[in-house]
Amino acid sequence: MPTTLIPPRLSAGDRVRLVSPASCPSEELLAESVRVLESWGLVPEVGAHALDRRGFLAGRDGDRAADLNEAYRDPGVRAVFATRGGAGAYRIVDLIDFDAVRADPKPLVGFSDITALHLALWRGCRIAGVHGFLSGERSAASTRALLEGAGSVLRRDPAALTAAVGVSGVASGPVLGGHLGTVAGAVGAGLPPLDGAILFLEALRGTGLGQVDRQLTQLMRSGALRGVRGVALGRFPGFEDYEDRGWTVLDVLRDRLGALSVPVLGGVDVGHGDSPLSLALGPVGRLDTEAGTLTTEPATR
Repeated sequence: MPTTLIPPRLSAGDRVRLVSPASCPSEELLAESVRVLESWGLVPEVGAHALDRRGFLAGRDGDRAADLNEAYRDPGVRAVFATRGGAGAYRIVDLIDFDAVRADPKPLVGFSDITALHLALWRGCRIAGVHGFLSGERSAASTRALLEGAGSVLRRDPAALTAAVGVSGVASGPVLGGHLGTVAGAVGAGLPPLDGAILFLEALRGTGLGQVDRQLTQLMRSGALRGVRGVALGRFPGFEDYEDRGWTVLDVLRDRLGALSVPVLGGVDVGHGDSPLSLALGPVGRLDTEAGTLTTEPATR
């Protein structure tokens, strides 16, 4: 597969930019993110429209895209942080200045709806990013390590809900994916090829088991999962005690993913909820179900 574009690692004194490509953060959440970045020795700046509001969005599409592009065009900015997910990042994927991204690679940090941007940036530039955020000491430390050039070994958490899902085997390839609903929503709307990749999926419970089943089935029927080498499953909060006519989310995951005939590793502690770990997206990863590990190369160099 073509080489992944790995951005430079962060160092003390670097300027970084906080932008809101999806929904608007609270002033408290934004202030907390600024404090975390300052504690790393970085110089955080806030995008001009980061606190704009327009319904459930952080302002108008053009303004949100402008903040994102300005961060990529500014040679002094060395990383871009999404203030939060929510909804709306999928509306601006066609407005990204991919030439600017390729000319001056810098990592994007975000998760949930920001998966739409990670997918678009992979499709347009094959650039590495970080599925993660800054809220909580454990999450912040995990994100910082990836941005400072560390690889990672994520181990199956036996206490995690999805740890009970697995298909034996070993697989390697660039790690792609993120929030299941956002990945499925990109089918027919710019989802990059996933063949040769390890697909990472996590989801927050919405309407029930049918939601997960529909999204996985859409990915399968579209052909998007043809050639995927392995699947890593993160957190699925809200489904812990949920059952629908004898089935749980584990039954849905086993039924759908088992049909792919590729290794599946559940129990990766990445996704929604309190203090998850962060995950490098784009670098080559190695999934080993016997060892219970997902090992990734660095997202920055």
